[in-house]
Amino acid sequence: MTRIKCCGLTRVDDVQLAARLGADAVGFVMTRKSKRFVDPASAARLRDAVPPFVTTVALVMDEDPAYVEEVLRVLRPDMLQFHGAETDAECSTYGVRYLKAIAMGEGAPALARLRDYPGAAGLLLDGHGLGEQGGSGQRFDWSLMPKDFAQPLLLAGGLTVGNVGEAIRIARPWAVDVSSGIESSPGIKDRAKMERFISAVRAVPNA
Repeated sequence: MTRIKCCGLTRVDDVQLAARLGADAVGFVMTRKSKRFVDPASAARLRDAVPPFVTTVALVMDEDPAYVEEVLRVLRPDMLQFHGAETDAECSTYGVRYLKAIAMGEGAPALARLRDYPGAAGLLLDGHGLGEQGGSGQRFDWSLMPKDFAQPLLLAGGLTVGNVGEAIRIARPWAVDVSSGIESSPGIKDRAKMERFISAVRAVPNA
């Protein structure tokens, strides 16, 4: 079964809807660089709306370590997700399971970076370029996704209800991560889009 993470949530109603529809994880964007930014205290209120057995993920990008520690203390996420130039050692220093985003904007050459994060619980292949933020809606060539990699691989970047089925059939990811594809505006999720997206994922045979 392909897992689903809904990212960039900023409202309690959207968190609760994602969980009711069957999302496996919800993501809160904690970097101030993003239009979907939520501060740690606001994110903690969102986390309180998350029911049992739904994973909470805090997304950070080249942050000061003291800020990451604040996020962990106030939000208490299940996982961190690093989107910047952080090394494996830097990601591992907080003692929390983590995902590392790999910018796939340059195509096949980016695959070499998959080997740089042996401590990651999973790697998120996103369509943006190096140094850019996620949530941009940019796609990459899904056929580049390795099929027998040691760590779980998550697919992100430009996923919508119209293409997620094809993306899963081509890439065969452990999970898909969607943000802009279920929005009416940055950080504001569209109920109908979220419902259709999750239904489209579940409709893929053996997904």
